[in-house]
Amino acid sequence: MEKIKRKRGKVVSYNKWGYFFLIPFATVYIIFQLVPLVSTFYNSFFENYRSGLMQVGPNFIGLENYKTLFSTPDIWIYVKNTLIMWVMCFIPQIIVSLLLASWFADPQLRVKCAGFFKTVIYMPNLIMASAFAMLFFTLFSDSGPINSILMQIGLLEQPFKFLSNVWGTRTLVAFMNFLMWFGNTTILLMAGMMGIDPALFEAASVDGATSTQTFYKVTLPMLRPILIYVIITSLIGGLQLFDVPQVLTNGTGEPMRSSMTLIMYLNKHLFSKNYGMGGALSVFMFFITGILSLFVYQFSNKKND
Repeated sequence: MEKIKRKRGKVVSYNKWGYFFLIPFATVYIIFQLVPLVSTFYNSFFENYRSGLMQVGPNFIGLENYKTLFSTPDIWIYVKNTLIMWVMCFIPQIIVSLLLASWFADPQLRVKCAGFFKTVIYMPNLIMASAFAMLFFTLFSDSGPINSILMQIGLLEQPFKFLSNVWGTRTLVAFMNFLMWFGNTTILLMAGMMGIDPALFEAASVDGATSTQTFYKVTLPMLRPILIYVIITSLIGGLQLFDVPQVLTNGTGEPMRSSMTLIMYLNKHLFSKNYGMGGALSVFMFFITGILSLFVYQFSNKKND
């Protein structure tokens, strides 16, 4: 009995080191995440902005910032813009990533130079979004090389104004985000596929299943946890879309505010020092992100059941 008690005492003493190593993470989380989150909720109930050289507030006004936010029809336009550009980016991203992950993870194909291709498709993720946006702004401008090439080969008679067209601008934003993130999604899905038991694929092959049937009946169901993670993280990133449309449209969201996102709208409030409205908009985005993520999670679970 005494030996057992000594062993338990050693286990307890070792467990203390686990809490010790959690201190850096807990400190960073409290300072850089929890405190700003609570501060945002707190500021959303106050009137606090700058008018010229005069500072107004902070004055407690309760839910007035939220009433002002929801009574503005622009907020729903920006929600629609954000979701449209996210869908335009995510659908091709998940399709291409699934195809590439299946290609790389299939041991029967024995892809040569797989490491090189994986590095190449991941490279755009390392490029700054602002640099990417400046590159595309130059390429697709009215006098840019894309218009010049299309005119020289006879597809266009005059330059196509990509940045003055609603769907042209949205497509560029979605395409840039697709290029930056499909490599990261491919790596995640490929890791999930490599974790599937090979015996399942062998059993499907013995039963006479085709490659398409194996993909839909074996691969996709086993990838469900990774797919849910990818969808939710992509949704969170899509709702926080800012840098690409900000640089591409110089912060205006033109044409006709069709590329103005929620974070760009939030940035305008913060730039004008309207911390009350900025806090209210941040809280609104927090709840809409949580609701959409919960919807995706519940829908996936029901489909699994």
